[in-house]
Amino acid sequence: MPKSSSIASMISAILLGAGESRRMGADKLSLPLGTKTVLERCLDTLIRSKVDEIILVVRSEPAFWSGLAKGDKVKLVFNPSYRWGMSSSIRRGLRSAHAKAQGFLIALGDQPFLRPATINTLIKAFRPGKGMIVIPCYGGKRGHPVLFDRCYLKNLLQLKGDKGGRPIIDRYAERVICVRTRSEGVIRDLDTWKDYKKACKMRKRSKGNSMALKKRNVG
Repeated sequence: MPKSSSIASMISAILLGAGESRRMGADKLSLPLGTKTVLERCLDTLIRSKVDEIILVVRSEPAFWSGLAKGDKVKLVFNPSYRWGMSSSIRRGLRSAHAKAQGFLIALGDQPFLRPATINTLIKAFRPGKGMIVIPCYGGKRGHPVLFDRCYLKNLLQLKGDKGGRPIIDRYAERVICVRTRSEGVIRDLDTWKDYKKACKMRKRSKGNSMALKKRNVG
């Protein structure tokens, strides 16, 4: 845990990187997107955000992902029960989180266009101990990641299958806080090869625009 973090408002991010990618038939998280893999981009976003710790849950032996453990903010956790669905990774991550964490940010490993600023906006809207469930919204659609108050820890640990936190969100709908964002990254994930190919084009276009901007600034 970073020395600067406050126990009273500590946020633990659970990054889900143990999925089977059934719809794609390949390990989508290890696919390249520019100079980094899909999972690396998701991890970098969390590292650059204001979360206090990141629990990266993977299905391979942690040694395989050792290069992703950057500094004391990231903790690698192996989930041998990944075939039981997303809920198994959520449980594994939560049990490895700091005992004093007041909020749990459940993040997907296939959202490479998520921005640190978006995560920081969720954290800013969060009030520990108020029973909040903070969700980013874009264009009227709810997205990810989702920030749960610690009071839902027991509920999260009881999740089954591959539905994620949806049952809890539905059950406590009146406690949900939707935070509007201009970033489409909160609703864009990679479930199919079509999604991946589109992501590659977006990344290439974004890089091209960035290079053009730099040239104009130099000129």
